Amino acid sequence: MSLIQYYGTGKRKSAVARVFLRSGKGDLSLFVNKRPRPFDEYFPTESHRLIIRQPLQLTETADKFDVFMRIEGGGVHAQSEALRLGITRALIEFNRELKPALKAAGLVTRDARIKERKKYGLLGARKAPQYHKR
Repeated sequence: MSLIQYYGTGKRKSAVARVFLRSGKGDLSLFVNKRPRPFDEYFPTESHRLIIRQPLQLTETADKFDVFMRIEGGGVHAQSEALRLGITRALIEFNRELKPALKAAGLVTRDARIKERKKYGLLGARKAPQYHKR
């Protein structure tokens, strides 16, 4: 028997999430920096868990798939948004007809905003030293 799984990659800031959907009963398995972690323990706030489950609840596939997630980099919020995008892309790979509903909810678009680099002569990306006339 071959294993059927659907893959999606999600990115947000410096967080990268690799998501595998396998047919099952709705378990969420999380690997952070290659170590298994309890999902509810790693994302203690309900808002982060809602962000991650949003594409599954929107398409009513939460109880059809076991989700295996590997995530690296970024903060907890960026990781949750990266997971959301990865799950969305895996669902689209599973069934292309889900894309219009996911796109209408704004889940297909990658948020390209990242930290701006520091420039020489400045104190930060844009903050400049105080100007003095004399």
